[in-house]
Amino acid sequence: MDFLNLSQGSSAILALIVVIVMLVLFVRETLPTEVVALAGTAVMLALGILPYDDAQAVLQNSAPWTIAAMFLVMGALLIRNADHKISTDSRLTRPGMWPGFIAGVIAILGNPKAVLFYVGVLPGFFDLRAITWVDVLAIVACSVSIPLIGNIFLAAGVGHIRGFVTSKSNLKRINITSGLLMICVGVLIPLF
Repeated sequence: MDFLNLSQGSSAILALIVVIVMLVLFVRETLPTEVVALAGTAVMLALGILPYDDAQAVLQNSAPWTIAAMFLVMGALLIRNADHKISTDSRLTRPGMWPGFIAGVIAILGNPKAVLFYVGVLPGFFDLRAITWVDVLAIVACSVSIPLIGNIFLAAGVGHIRGFVTSKSNLKRINITSGLLMICVGVLIPLF
């Protein structure tokens, strides 16, 4: 089905050109996102960059297309709304010790890795028949202090980053870059 008989190097360069043209069309929004994505796939099929048998196998499976469409739409929406400020939910960002504590406890309890570690892995490090109350205090102290120190450093870093992200020009640049990367992922998912 290919019109050209290209070497691997030429195919790679041609594929990059097609993807770059698609990205430009995504950013300019001259055509709908799905039209650009399907046209790019058709061009790659026609030029022989994407083997027909591989494309047919991918097109028969709806999961990659659903995921790719999600990335394409999210990327396009992020680019389209790049200059909008980040909205906040005041219930989660209320100042004070107790709201912060409650939000932290909810985040930890909702984290399956933390639950698996504290319930499944941590007891395996100790002989629970020979453990004393001093051992329990040492375990609790380590389990509290190590994440606390890490979170303090994280909070200090977030404070610095917040000033950078809240700038309107930086926020727009970050959103456009993120949107383009999401679109790239959306274009590449069906190809693999």
